[in-house]
Amino acid sequence: MMFRWLFTSPSERRLLGARPLQGPTPWVIAIMTFSIMIVAAAGLALAETAGVVAAGAEARYSVQIPDGERNLDAAVRAVGSAPGVAKVEPVPEREMRRILERWLGPAGASADLPIPALISFEARPGLDLAALERRVQAVAPGARLIAHGDTLAPLLRSLRALQWLAFGLVVLLASACAAAVVLAARGALDTHRFTIDVMHGIGATDLQVTHLFQRKIAIDALIGSLAGAVAAALVLLALAAGAAFAGDLMGGATLGGLDLAVLLLIPLALTALATWVARAAVLAALRTAL
Repeated sequence: MMFRWLFTSPSERRLLGARPLQGPTPWVIAIMTFSIMIVAAAGLALAETAGVVAAGAEARYSVQIPDGERNLDAAVRAVGSAPGVAKVEPVPEREMRRILERWLGPAGASADLPIPALISFEARPGLDLAALERRVQAVAPGARLIAHGDTLAPLLRSLRALQWLAFGLVVLLASACAAAVVLAARGALDTHRFTIDVMHGIGATDLQVTHLFQRKIAIDALIGSLAGAVAAALVLLALAAGAAFAGDLMGGATLGGLDLAVLLLIPLALTALATWVARAAVLAALRTAL
């Protein structure tokens, strides 16, 4: 059986003489699991945010009229009557000044500061944007068509770069976890060298010896990864509960069911990685010693 090594007799377990959670391995894996889950959750949240922003801006456009509201009504009628246009909404001047006031202070609300008029609309598939721009310019000279996707492109690039950075950190942390397991496995071999020599002397094979170490590290890794996952889940829940404004900042993006499934699989994946790495390291060390 593939997992027969998990079910050993009490006498075989006593050969290594180590109790569960003894040694640094479970604690190192717990810290790594905690860090990986926090970083992975941030990366998944960034991916969701980028998707929401991109989907929201995909079909959104604005018409900017430099001379303010003088030609606004005619421009609204021109945009609304164009085939392939939906949800035409002129942006009120007071709303634009309120936004400017956040960035410029009281000067943003001053009537002495000229601001262009804006018309926001949604484009259906097949809309001829060039023809629409000419139609609007006929009634509002100097009007300009602005694609929200082009405006938000730098933000989306930054979000996706941070997303890939987070996933890269996950890979690096997993590699560090594997390296720590290799060091722990080799340290355990050195500690129990006499026991291993006795087992070899009575006919035990390298694979039988490996199963003992593999089982111990698998149990330590499972306990450590679950402990780290619980701590990470508590931190993420506390952050979610304490950040009531996060939904507005992220455009309503939250971790979906698939994202939560990925996070739940991280402790099991790290346990499997630690078990496989420990098996390979112990087998390689035993064969090299011979």
